Amino acid sequence: MKHILKSLRWYDYILVLVTIGCIVCQTYFEMELIGSGTIMLDMISNLATSKELWNQGFKMMGLAGIIVVSIIGASTLASYISSKAAKNLRREVFKKVNSFSETEINKFSTASLITRSTNDIAQVQRTLMTSLRMMITAPCMAFFAIRKITLTDMTLTGVSVGYLVIMLVILITLIVLVLPKFGLLQKRTDRLNLVTRENLKGVRVVRAYNAEKHQESKFDTANNELTSTSLFVGRTLSIMNPSLTLIMDMMTLTIYWVGAVLMSKGVVGVDYSVIATFGMFGMHVIMSFMFITLLFVMIPRGIVSLKRVNEILNQPLSIVDGEVDTSNAIGTIEFRNVSFAYPDAEEKVLEDITFKVGKGETVAFIGSTGSGKSTLINLIPRFYDCTSGQVLVDGVDVKAYNQQVLHDKIGYVPQKANLFSGDITSNMRMSKEDATIEDISKALEVAQCGFIEKLEDGYTQPVSQGGKNFSGGQKQRLSIARAIVKNPEIFIFDDSFSALDFKTDKALRSALKKHTKEATILIVAQRINTIKDADKIIVLDDGKMVGMGTHEELAKSNKVYKEIIASQTKKGGDK
Repeated sequence: MKHILKSLRWYDYILVLVTIGCIVCQTYFEMELIGSGTIMLDMISNLATSKELWNQGFKMMGLAGIIVVSIIGASTLASYISSKAAKNLRREVFKKVNSFSETEINKFSTASLITRSTNDIAQVQRTLMTSLRMMITAPCMAFFAIRKITLTDMTLTGVSVGYLVIMLVILITLIVLVLPKFGLLQKRTDRLNLVTRENLKGVRVVRAYNAEKHQESKFDTANNELTSTSLFVGRTLSIMNPSLTLIMDMMTLTIYWVGAVLMSKGVVGVDYSVIATFGMFGMHVIMSFMFITLLFVMIPRGIVSLKRVNEILNQPLSIVDGEVDTSNAIGTIEFRNVSFAYPDAEEKVLEDITFKVGKGETVAFIGSTGSGKSTLINLIPRFYDCTSGQVLVDGVDVKAYNQQVLHDKIGYVPQKANLFSGDITSNMRMSKEDATIEDISKALEVAQCGFIEKLEDGYTQPVSQGGKNFSGGQKQRLSIARAIVKNPEIFIFDDSFSALDFKTDKALRSALKKHTKEATILIVAQRINTIKDADKIIVLDDGKMVGMGTHEELAKSNKVYKEIIASQTKKGGDK
């Protein structure tokens, strides 16, 4: 709740007070309108003149007008305040998720983060809007109605209180049954989103292996669990409205019956108009408790959603900014006895890694799958922090850097090429907002993106979500071009040439070397041809550094490197 309160400005609190004022006016004048109706009945019974009836009618119309204006004002303001709070909450969540490391993202899962950012915040918005109105309306209506009732007749008041007790027992029973299911409902929504997202992302694999039945089974399980919980909540709550309506009708009938008995006994102050008015006031008391019931249904669900949102906002960051916010552009990298293990993992992924990279050097990392290559270079931009040891960039521990300063030094191209919806130019300018067309053109030329010349719209060619309108090789080259546009002091290529044919790979690396003479380049690769011209090659095996040197040196003396070469030659059965 503190995040919602913090997001509101001083004038929003004034609007909240105005909303409360509108609601109080609405409920007060509704009771006054009922009282005016009683006066009208008395006037009719006493054969009042037409003028008197018209005057009373105009007074009632005035009261009705005030009520309508109050309702419109309260609804509009409640909608504005809740929408603004939800907007600010979404912004905070998006900003916090952007600061998450891989550790936090893996903890929540992508599907859950999406659900919390959309479904849960929407639920909080609905709860806030309803609460702003009902939380004031219900007690005000109950107060004004009960006040009118107690001033009328205590016998009839006792009838109303008896039915209220019955209604409260029913409500408490329903809430105790339903409340625990709200949290389960959101978790099962997360699970359904996860299964759906996995299926959509891997739809080609699913079809290739004829695994549709398997995926449908997973989906049906998650769907059935969510449906069963929703049905339980729905069926339980479906009892509520008929029960309250029945109680309201029974109370009205009882009031008329008791009132008739009192009239037959000649009790002073009890007549037709009093009984009719009391019945209406009694109905408003019941309605106020119906509103309270609605709050009891919505607020717990909103609280569950708010807790899930707060789990994101209150999540401690495993990677926090350091204090170094300026640095000389040098381009040196050093690993000092670096070890790394994933959170909650028993075994280390990397162990005792030590090496130096000088300015302008090209260093490559190679090893079998799972040897820790990608994990190692992910420690440099601090996607993870090393468990022990130090990673230094330009002589400064990366943990001491302000992350923005550190990331400004690096041009990073991940294993999976990520393009964003927009066009080619907007994707290039993600790394450098003020990049000129000449900068973009040169970067695309270096990255061997000649295919753009054949596109109908050229640099303004639309890019669909995830770049699905480009091939794997085209996406990799565009991702490499985006890093080149930035012109950083350090380039990190995490197996970023894997989708390129040998000819394009060679041409790209040659052009890159000429264009980035002063930059430090780190390359993770599986192919020997991609890395054999590197100044230094580091060989990893099972998380340990088992060799370092040039291609020629390692080819002569390093057993693991020799095995990799053999596996990629005709002699080894693979080219």
